[in-house]
Amino acid sequence: MPNGERPWRLERFIDELDAWILREDPSEDISLIVLPWIMSRTDDPYLGVRREQTLDNLWFGAIPGSEDGNGQVVACSYWLFERERVVRCNSIASLSLPL
Repeated sequence: MPNGERPWRLERFIDELDAWILREDPSEDISLIVLPWIMSRTDDPYLGVRREQTLDNLWFGAIPGSEDGNGQVVACSYWLFERERVVRCNSIASLSLPL
């Protein structure tokens, strides 16, 4: 953690991950890429994502390496609550490229 900051606390990611797996039945290879990416949000939730222009604190991005070869990529959106250091998952979904 930079400057001794505590890690970010994740909320609703496992629920959303389970829902995505049930809904979309991704390959095991893709699923194994998504979980470590989720866990990386505890260190730096800003890495590789962008803030949505129209909604304060909503961040969105594609999960690197999650392209399925059929023109889809797994994407995640989440809310950041900086004072509390909370990252709350909004959605995990496979979306068509380009994003």
